[in-house]
Amino acid sequence: MKVALFTDTFTPQINGVTKTLDRLIEYFDQEGIDYLVFAPDASLENANTFEENIQRMISFSFFLYPECRLSVPNYFKISQRLAEYKPDLIHIVTPFNLGLCGLKYAQDNNIPLVSSYHTNFTHYLDYYNLKFLEKAIWKFFKWFHSYSERNFCPSEDTLDTLKEQGIKNLEVWGRGINIDLYSPIYREQKWVRKYNLEEKIKLLYVGRLAPEKNIKLLMVSLDKLNQKYYDQIELLITGDGPLLKELKKEAPQNVTFTGYLTGKELASLYATADVFTFPSVTETYGNVVLEAMASGLPVVGVLAGGVKENLIDGYNGLATTEDDVEKFSTNLEEIITNQQLRKRLALNARKYAINHSWDQIFNKLVNSYREVIASQYQNKNFISA
Repeated sequence: MKVALFTDTFTPQINGVTKTLDRLIEYFDQEGIDYLVFAPDASLENANTFEENIQRMISFSFFLYPECRLSVPNYFKISQRLAEYKPDLIHIVTPFNLGLCGLKYAQDNNIPLVSSYHTNFTHYLDYYNLKFLEKAIWKFFKWFHSYSERNFCPSEDTLDTLKEQGIKNLEVWGRGINIDLYSPIYREQKWVRKYNLEEKIKLLYVGRLAPEKNIKLLMVSLDKLNQKYYDQIELLITGDGPLLKELKKEAPQNVTFTGYLTGKELASLYATADVFTFPSVTETYGNVVLEAMASGLPVVGVLAGGVKENLIDGYNGLATTEDDVEKFSTNLEEIITNQQLRKRLALNARKYAINHSWDQIFNKLVNSYREVIASQYQNKNFISA
């Protein structure tokens, strides 16, 4: 099997899509599946990519989501490379410039085509005063995904949303977790010493620092908690984004900004924290929730979007069903003050996460690939007969 992937976000960029693609490529290498990736240029520092199988394109940041880059592709060169490569299937990961190139080539050459939906861009519009674009964006998505034999999305909640918008051929392509990397065994005292966290309950947020992540809910809740527990708690914020400067300016003294962390550094911070707090209501899946659970952290979050896929209120965390400051604050207070509850939820979180391996997820995806390829060639044979 030869698979051509088109994506406008790729390593060394850091987000849920790139993490998933990194793992997918590792799986392809492990299983001997031939692949070719068309991706944006590696303009960020410390690029570490599989360049033998990567075709890079000049790109610039997308204003709604800077971690996703809009490429300036050369379709003639792309077509030449694909004609040499002869893919059995094209998988479009993002519906932007590179994705449109993949769509055109698949249509012009009758190549089996599948697509992914990873990011709730329409949910971001409210945060950027662009709500008037919602109908046009959904119209574009409906058109774009109408050409695919399978449209993969990361959660049942996202599938229901896409179905409501008239998008068809939907299938859940879930997310897995590397339980060897994210594990309670990587708890380290270096973070405690570095940030003076002795005898403090460590709350952790990992993610993009942007309006659509609903950071305001977390910060308002922290202000309420600080009225009682200021000396007992510390909020660690890991990530970067457009709100970083504002957050640093307004945050109380018991907030620490770690910057971007990846790999073992991030895994050890997860394991060293006590509670993962995630206020976002716009996730298609929420990879960081599963990473935290695998690290042995109970999660305090909102049952919205893809977070609903993994957060079970009272089992592996505490949840509010709405964007509710009072309830979110109450849940944080309960998990801070009740050590027995915190330990029970933490054990359940780890137990839950270890049943979500990447191999299971990717085996299902590749089986779907094979079904689409087989269906395409059966149709060709039927027509020629």
